[in-house]
Amino acid sequence: MQKIKFVLWLFIPLFLGCSDNEEDQEYVNLPLAFTVPSNFPDMTYNIALNKPTEKGFELGKKLFYDGRLASDGLVSCGFCHIQANAFTHHGHTVSHGVNNEQGTRNATPIQNMAFQSAYMYDGAATNLDLQPIIPLTSIIEMNGDLNAILAMMKADKEYRKLFGQAFDDGTISTENMLKALSQFMVMMVSSNSKFDKYRRNEIGGTFTADEKAGYDLFQSKCASCHATDLMTDHSFRNNGLAVNPKVKDVGRYRVTELVSDYYKFKVQSLRNIEVSAPYMHDGRFGTLQAVLNHYASGVVDSETLDPILKQNGNLGIPLSENEKKQIIAFLKTLTDTQYLTDKRFSEF
Repeated sequence: MQKIKFVLWLFIPLFLGCSDNEEDQEYVNLPLAFTVPSNFPDMTYNIALNKPTEKGFELGKKLFYDGRLASDGLVSCGFCHIQANAFTHHGHTVSHGVNNEQGTRNATPIQNMAFQSAYMYDGAATNLDLQPIIPLTSIIEMNGDLNAILAMMKADKEYRKLFGQAFDDGTISTENMLKALSQFMVMMVSSNSKFDKYRRNEIGGTFTADEKAGYDLFQSKCASCHATDLMTDHSFRNNGLAVNPKVKDVGRYRVTELVSDYYKFKVQSLRNIEVSAPYMHDGRFGTLQAVLNHYASGVVDSETLDPILKQNGNLGIPLSENEKKQIIAFLKTLTDTQYLTDKRFSEF
């Protein structure tokens, strides 16, 4: 009887060890289909170098919502990028990080990242695979230590399994971690708003009289910067905001150190703008009405003010109260409820 027990104890760990290996060997990491919406321009991200897969996406999602990447174990990417608000930090003028540290800028939306070539308000990152390093290591955002993050993941059974399934080399590395995050973000495409359906002549895309009037006004007064169906030309511009003397954020100049880039910030997409308040790089405006009031009568002149906002000796964009109402009606057609509730991107 003792001999039989000994033999059983000898084989149990071998059997358990083999079962995990066999599961990994049998699993085939399937690619995820990525389709460019018919009303979108070509994508800029080189997807051939990092093709999204089921397990790469799953790993990226886990990383996105894992507070253990931050020094306090709490502040994840998803902490400041909330899905219901187009992955912005809704209600906060500027984002809060570890130990309730406050930055100087409002969290930008995460949507249609594969169609952009520069990220952050000042364009500090030009490669989506590298962009997460900025918030990860910022002392006022996540304050993460890459070596500590790697050690944490290597000690985590689920991470070991996901890395093994997601990448051919199976290595838990900073490079693979960043690639997984990119795979998750690349798939975050917002393209099913009422506006998209209008543009593609689909059911549900019929505009009201105010929405159509607002769209016509938008095309004549706003579309030079908020261009294409992405609602941005990806440029950096000074839109006449009064400089906050307490912060004096110099914008794009911080990256280029070109005097011509003083107070220029990236033109943000207006997609899902209805749910992503507050607005501007420092979250100074709480409503769309306040934004349009700024363009109509609040533009401040400076040497780098965009020429579009200074024509014929006049500052800003002439807008009547009715025109503002109609433009806001149009802007609300850019809300993509499907994207804001898509379970693929939700934490739970």
